[in-house]
This record gives sequence, C-alpha cells and structure tokens, in this order.
Amino acid sequence: MPYAIISDIHANLEALDVVLADIAARRPDAVVCLGDFVGYGPDPVPCVERVRPLLRAAVVGNHDVAALETQDAVAAKFNPFAYEAVVWTRRQLTEPVRGYLEGLPRRATPDGFLCVHGSVRDPIEEYIFDIATARASFDAAPFVLCLVGHTHVPAVFTQAGEAVIGEPLLPDRPLQLQSDRRYIINAGSVGQPRDGDPRAAYLWLDTDEHIATLIRLEYSVARTQEKMLAAGLPAMLAERLAYGR
Repeated sequence: MPYAIISDIHANLEALDVVLADIAARRPDAVVCLGDFVGYGPDPVPCVERVRPLLRAAVVGNHDVAALETQDAVAAKFNPFAYEAVVWTRRQLTEPVRGYLEGLPRRATPDGFLCVHGSVRDPIEEYIFDIATARASFDAAPFVLCLVGHTHVPAVFTQAGEAVIGEPLLPDRPLQLQSDRRYIINAGSVGQPRDGDPRAAYLWLDTDEHIATLIRLEYSVARTQEKMLAAGLPAMLAERLAYGR
C-alpha cells in the first residue's frame, strides 16, 4: 500500500502546494502528516485547510501545541525568533483550525506502523538526532517501523539485533526495509528543511514492497519569504529558508 508521509509543513503554503501536486500525480492510497502544521510560516490557516481533507491520519507537533497555548510558559521551549512566530500564529488561527489541532493525537498507527512527531518516548518534544536517542525509542515500544519528523533532517535509524546505526536518508534512493530489522525514518520537512537542501521534502512509503523513498521538490522560496516579511515575521526565519537551515 503506497503512502505519502508529510511532516513539518510549518505554514509554508508554497512548499505544501508543490508537494501536494506531486502526491496527487503519484496517487498514493493514503496521506499521513507527522505534525507541525503551523509555526514559522505565513499561512497557518490555509495550510491546515488545504491538507486536512486529504489526510488518512495525523499527529500533533510541538509548534501545533505551542500555537494552542494561552500562557507564555511555552516561551522557554523556543528561541526568541521561533517564539515570536508562535505568538503571531496564535493570532491567526480560526476556531475550526484551532479545534482540528486540539483534536490531533500524539501517536497514530495506520497500517501497523507507528507515527509520532518527535520520538517514541516523547512524541512532542524529543529530537532524534543521534544513536543513543534512537536506541531509547527502539526500547520504548515494540514497533517494526516508526516515522518521525521534528528535526527537519531526513534520516534513517536501523536496529539489527543489538546494533543501532544512523545515516542520512538521501533523495530518490529507495531504502529497502528488511524483515529482520527495525526502523525509525525521519521524513524531513515540507516547509522548513534544515539539512542544507532548501527543497521541500516528503517520504513515499510502499508497505507492500517494503520500500521508503525520500522525495525533494523545488518551490518558490522567494514568494514564501516575501509573505513572511509582509506579515511582520522575523527576517531571520525568512532568510534561512534559502539555505535549508
């Protein structure tokens, strides 16, 4: 069964539209989102409204949670630029979009694979950047395949016996999933890549063929930057899009 796995849209409508057009052309059986629909970008409401009807399943991300908060205690979890975007995003949310984000679960298991935003032991806040954190997630639940986002860096962590290895997930190089191994795959980011590649990213997963492939797509970074600056969002957040950082 082919799935399109998207994550970390971050209110970037230009990137999302390019990704959704590519997904429509490939015609998966289902689309899944790993959270962070909003935050950083200039189009939180249009992004949620655009993607919501297409999703089979979705989980909540840390920026989604922050945008729903009504107190400033969340400020400690973000750098000043990200927090400024959180506060701006809160003011943009409509009640229907707010209600949708509030109803998102922390975990989802479509077709038997596990989906979280951050990690298995901490679905909202923990980043999986290294072997030790990946191992802790492998130990936290008996999954075979877990899909994550949050870091904005496409990667795959593999457990074979007691060994855990991690490596970048490179575009257009299909990863064959072996039946005697366990996997944590990071799908990268649609709207805020941070692996040095500014192109939008999403994951194509075929559960029948047991293959996962990272897809990268060009989009109008300049248009998103223009909208961010016009909205009064921090210039640094707009500038970094051009560098994939």
